[in-house]
Amino acid sequence: MDGTVRTPDHEIVIVGGGFSGIGAAILLDRAGFSDYLLVEDGDGLGGAWHWNTYPGVGVDIPSFSYQFSFDQRTDWSRIYAPGRELKRYADDVAQRFRVTDRTRLNTRVVEAEFDESSDLWTLRTGSGDTITTRYVVSATGVLTQPKRPDIPGVDDFAGDVLHTARWDHSLDLCGRRVAVIGTGASAVQAIPEIAEVADHLTVFQRTPIWCMPKPDAPIPGVVRTALARIPGARRVARTVSPAFVEVNFPLPAHFNGVVPIATAGEKLARAYLRRTVADPATRDKLTPRYAMGCKRPSFSNAYLPTFNRSNVALETSSIDRIEAGGIRTADGVLHECDVLVLATGFKVFEKGNMPPFDVRGVGGRDLDGFWSQNRLQAFHGVSVPGFPNLFSILGPYAYNGSSYFNLIETQSRHIVRCLDRARSVGATRVEVSEDANAEYLRSMLARRGNQVFFQGGCGSANSYYFDDHGDVPFRASTTLETIWSSRRFDLRAYRFTRATDREPSAIR
Repeated sequence: MDGTVRTPDHEIVIVGGGFSGIGAAILLDRAGFSDYLLVEDGDGLGGAWHWNTYPGVGVDIPSFSYQFSFDQRTDWSRIYAPGRELKRYADDVAQRFRVTDRTRLNTRVVEAEFDESSDLWTLRTGSGDTITTRYVVSATGVLTQPKRPDIPGVDDFAGDVLHTARWDHSLDLCGRRVAVIGTGASAVQAIPEIAEVADHLTVFQRTPIWCMPKPDAPIPGVVRTALARIPGARRVARTVSPAFVEVNFPLPAHFNGVVPIATAGEKLARAYLRRTVADPATRDKLTPRYAMGCKRPSFSNAYLPTFNRSNVALETSSIDRIEAGGIRTADGVLHECDVLVLATGFKVFEKGNMPPFDVRGVGGRDLDGFWSQNRLQAFHGVSVPGFPNLFSILGPYAYNGSSYFNLIETQSRHIVRCLDRARSVGATRVEVSEDANAEYLRSMLARRGNQVFFQGGCGSANSYYFDDHGDVPFRASTTLETIWSSRRFDLRAYRFTRATDREPSAIR
């Protein structure tokens, strides 16, 4: 080694232009790390809110929880904001904090390779360009790559086909026969809207979803004014809203063995189902046979009543194949349709999705291969041994199921602490130790006993929460614990070294 250190194109490259990437960029900039480039595959920022524009799209937690703590809005039109407002919020925040000035759109990263001699990452894009950087922040999320159903004949359908995540607004559904495959989160929002205009709608359900009444309503102008002007009003909204979210997923999912909230939630959902759906047979089909929390429960005031409509049919027979004229179920019936809507979700914990590009670290180690062999894992969901200078916003065991914005801010705080230490000691490589990573994984697995996922009630859920190893790589923590640990985790979990001497820098 000649003692010189190569200068990269940028100190930091952030991959992904959704709220994760935007938030990481802002928080890095505020911490003094302004030499960053944000690259985004799409032609605009906003991530899920840029891509998902299907009818009825909106946030599934109260808007006052679904925003940055440093940029709290009081002008949401509803308690649960529609998707167009979230997209507008993303664009506005990115512009005001000058993230757009350091963004490259229409740039898909296809490969990342670490150079051990210089402690730099080389990113290759779909257009053949390369970008060198000291640090990579993966902010691609997991709800980014639409998943097509593994059903024979899906490409043989003669009508129009669209996925909820890539909606075609030029396609008019009025007066047409529509089939929707899937009853997950996007379907719950889109189905009522489609039923209003379609001549006939058939919903193909594999697994029913727990649906709760949605405490949603327009926010009157006087309330928005009060939130903006009355001292402490924003703080109250910011406190009450996350508490509601905490009670509805993190606590029942991760601590059901201590506080059986999920059981109470099931009773509420069953009562809501009984008073909402008129036909007993349909009601039975819509009743989940798995514990609440195995999948994220949905909140809707329109989904269940849709099945009372005369132009809507619920089909629970398994799909045998898709033909040119419609969908044939296992009982031999052909359900004719003109439009096929795939509400089949995303590749989540599947190989090649987290992140959605090839990653090769020290010694050419492949990240997907490492996870396939050793199970999904990452220290606090941020760092993986053998992959220096690579940080994730949503890695394994990062997200506890509360507000995604809390995740963005806690993970960014974790990353900033690492980069601050590296800068202060002159390190060019930041790598979590194998021992620290292993201990964190053990601590997560040790909490399984209280998680609803492992209490025997999820067998029929068909939940994407479970990966190929049978793990559920959610962070089994309260939201307060995630905040505390991002500020207090022991930096000795990381090794800070220099490319010029490869000796550990002092930890002070």
